[in-house]
Amino acid sequence: MRNPTPEGGPERLVALADGVFAIAITLLVLDFSVPQGLDPEEYRDALHELLPNLGAYAISLAVLAGFWREHRVLFRTVREVDGQVISLTVLGLGIAALLPFPTTLISEYGDQSVSVVVYSAAVASLGGVHLALALLLAGRPWLRDEAAPGRDVTLSTADLGSTVVVFLVTIPLALLVGPAAMWWWLVLVPVKVWLGRRAAAAR
Repeated sequence: MRNPTPEGGPERLVALADGVFAIAITLLVLDFSVPQGLDPEEYRDALHELLPNLGAYAISLAVLAGFWREHRVLFRTVREVDGQVISLTVLGLGIAALLPFPTTLISEYGDQSVSVVVYSAAVASLGGVHLALALLLAGRPWLRDEAAPGRDVTLSTADLGSTVVVFLVTIPLALLVGPAAMWWWLVLVPVKVWLGRRAAAAR
């Protein structure tokens, strides 16, 4: 049923999303520091201690960049937004802005299962909001410019759904096998590659 109260074009919402994702990515590097006045051995040890931070940064950068790209793809054909689209987008941006915190947990306490659980829950939540937004937009053609080429809804749903499923499965895995459950995230690599090829072939 058509929403009788459209809120205008998506430009400001997309600009807000760009800003939030940029700030969230910037916040990821705030934990990178090396104390002053170290001798050579202490300096090398300090650099070595930064390796977990670098690993957590790389993972979260890939996660945030993927969701930012997906958000822009979702809005590529949108010409008008309504209250529910705005609410879901703001909810997703709030979760994206929160991601630097579980990233710090992974980098500082990556040997604790609870860190993996918190991080996985945050990413799964972010993916769930994006999936809900994709389905909402797919079900409201009056918000979209049908003349503009869009992404296949099935592929978009599969892409977002695979992220949600993998990170949700990580939660019980972490409780069973501990932090080693993070290796399960690698299953997304071939899945994303395959979906990317399918999307390219469908164009």
